[in-house]
Amino acid sequence: MLIGLVGKPSSGKSTFFKACTLADVLIAAYPFATIKPNQGVAYVKIDCIDKELGVQCNPRTGYCVDGVRFVPVDIMDVAGLVEGASEGKGLGNQFLDNLTAADAFIHIVDVSGETDAEGKETKGYNPVKDVKMLENELDLWYLGILNKVWKGFARTLQNTKANFAEAIAKQFSGLKVKEDDVKQVLLKGNYDIEKPASWSNDELKRFAHDLRHLTKPMIIAGNKMDMKDSEENLKKLKEAYPEIMIVGCSADSELALREAKNHELIEYVPGEDSFEMKEGLNDRQRDALESIQKNVLDKYGSTGVQEVLNKVVFDLLKYIAIFPAGSKLADSKGNILPDCFLLPEGSTALDFAYHLHSDIGDGFVKAIDIRTKLAVGKEHVLKHRDGLEIMTR
Repeated sequence: MLIGLVGKPSSGKSTFFKACTLADVLIAAYPFATIKPNQGVAYVKIDCIDKELGVQCNPRTGYCVDGVRFVPVDIMDVAGLVEGASEGKGLGNQFLDNLTAADAFIHIVDVSGETDAEGKETKGYNPVKDVKMLENELDLWYLGILNKVWKGFARTLQNTKANFAEAIAKQFSGLKVKEDDVKQVLLKGNYDIEKPASWSNDELKRFAHDLRHLTKPMIIAGNKMDMKDSEENLKKLKEAYPEIMIVGCSADSELALREAKNHELIEYVPGEDSFEMKEGLNDRQRDALESIQKNVLDKYGSTGVQEVLNKVVFDLLKYIAIFPAGSKLADSKGNILPDCFLLPEGSTALDFAYHLHSDIGDGFVKAIDIRTKLAVGKEHVLKHRDGLEIMTR
């Protein structure tokens, strides 16, 4: 799974990325501080199953804090997007090429209203314009892929009665579009697949929009919620785009807390509504941390960054977390519950076996639920936070 961070220059994308990963990336108050994409690992937050089983887990990947498990996901911060990117303006073509592998987007929007469309300092800017611009550019990206071949492509489909969904999926295969995705869009949009050559430009754009929203789902992170006009601007966004998931956040605050924790100045669990300050803080550090507690955590319940990540994975992409575990709950090195994997909702025990390794899937006999100790078959549909031992031939 790969999550792409998108947005205009100076929206706070790089700060959000660094807050999630603590990677050493450039954060600067000028357009195109990010040129080449930054890739790193972020973490989604779930309740671990170790306490239910009476053990203390020892993760091989991710980490666990007092029964709260953090499961890794790949995240990528790409160059800022400006209007005309679909036609190559700014770093447009490079930006769009970098996004092909992403499973979902987090659109970082500066809700303070203090940066304009190009990321330059201003006052009173309406962030709804940023969403409108990015939505249009992403639609034009998909539409451009269609338009390259559409005229001859549509006539051929119409004359040969070929499988429309299969043909479209092949055209978009580089963007992870599947035949079932196309079928779902066609069914929902009531498109005339018998006469695709007669589709108007508006129908083509609507089809591109629907396909893009399904195959590259997006959440809006209303960043800089600690600023003066942010609450009002967040309301404007939610009113303008009720169909898109929108979460307010303060990436600057999250980065400050994570770096303070990294330097052992505080005890902090990402996504929580408070932290514990340690001894030895100077007045400046204490004042800054108290300001974050009062103006962000007390007001909104968290910085919002962890909530954004969790909503992308569990609400938008609808993944579930599954623990592989043998009867002793440990791997060959003695690590307890060392792994936790993210699978699409609806995955079966056999899907999980193949996710672990093709040989495990090929040799699947049954699975054992580590809570109930009951055997389940290959068609058993998994639930979030299940733990399974796979038995093979």
